[in-house]
Amino acid sequence: MNMTFYKYQGTGNDFVIVDNRLNTIDKSNTKRIAEICDRRFGVGADGFILLENDDNTDFKMVYYNADGNESSMCGNGGRCIVAFAKFLGIIENETEFIAIDGLHSAKVDNGIVHLQMQDVSKIESYKDHQFLDTGSPHHVELVSDISNFEVKLKGAKIRYGAPYNEAGSNVNFVEQISDDNFAVRTYERGVEDETLSCGTGVTAVAIAMHKTGKTLNEKVKLKTQGGSLNVMFNFDDSGYSNIWLIGPAEQVFKGEMTW
Repeated sequence: MNMTFYKYQGTGNDFVIVDNRLNTIDKSNTKRIAEICDRRFGVGADGFILLENDDNTDFKMVYYNADGNESSMCGNGGRCIVAFAKFLGIIENETEFIAIDGLHSAKVDNGIVHLQMQDVSKIESYKDHQFLDTGSPHHVELVSDISNFEVKLKGAKIRYGAPYNEAGSNVNFVEQISDDNFAVRTYERGVEDETLSCGTGVTAVAIAMHKTGKTLNEKVKLKTQGGSLNVMFNFDDSGYSNIWLIGPAEQVFKGEMTW
């Protein structure tokens, strides 16, 4: 079977996206998904995304890591699938869609996608890091000289170590630039390497930095290897709500391959 696919990227976090509204893709073939994501023998991507029909919202997002396994929420992937839905004419400039972690609202404004993330009420604080779930689990740790930091080596050690063990966690290393600006580098589970950007990761970083008093602002700028993102939120005694991940998402190319 020939499959038409689209390559999208959001601040360097790249995805193969397929319109699966006719349910033509065999989602049990995780080996094929991994092959497509392979950067030497396939298209190359950090993840594989299917856009599907949903009875109650504009569409459904089904997300797979580069290892071929269905995974938790991907923020940059969410922004890219919103741009894809607009390209297909499914939506105009605003949408609601369903993903593995629940309902998301989003809007598109001149190529910038605003994606509403799930509320966060629980943040675990430790001596040298914070842990929280922003649709995916994230370890957040402050470091110095982030440009020379050994992200893959140290990220893998934390990702597989206690207390995360088999389930694992994404690992974010952070350096403060100014009151409301942070540099972030992320090791992603499922990719098992550093990615140029991670949407749920920068969301976790923004919230963790506010929680620990590193910033008092409720709009935070995050500088990743692939570009800049913004995270906005409201904070009160119940936690963090009205969380928005904001940044560009663009189509890189269209292609066809055998599924």
